[in-house]
Amino acid sequence: MKKFAVIAHPKDNVATAVKDLSSSEEVLIEVEGVDLKITLLSDIKFGHKFAVKDIKKGEEIIKYGEVIGRATVDIKKGEHVHVHNIESLRGRGDWEEELK
Repeated sequence: MKKFAVIAHPKDNVATAVKDLSSSEEVLIEVEGVDLKITLLSDIKFGHKFAVKDIKKGEEIIKYGEVIGRATVDIKKGEHVHVHNIESLRGRGDWEEELK
């Protein structure tokens, strides 16, 4: 089975598709030398993310070992992770006052 998605850091809870992937497709990813097989629950476009584990509402989304957002709903393993189910925690002008 070819690897059509990558995970950049062992702490990541999302992987990135390196080609368009289809719902119900089994995808193989490698995490610290261990192969994980994930069945996709959504179509995933090239460059988009999917969950490599169940993520609860309010939990941080981690990519490249860094927090990139927070889940706005529960996200199941294999589900598309994008603007419809996460909120960004970076570059938010509406939080500018809170950060001072």
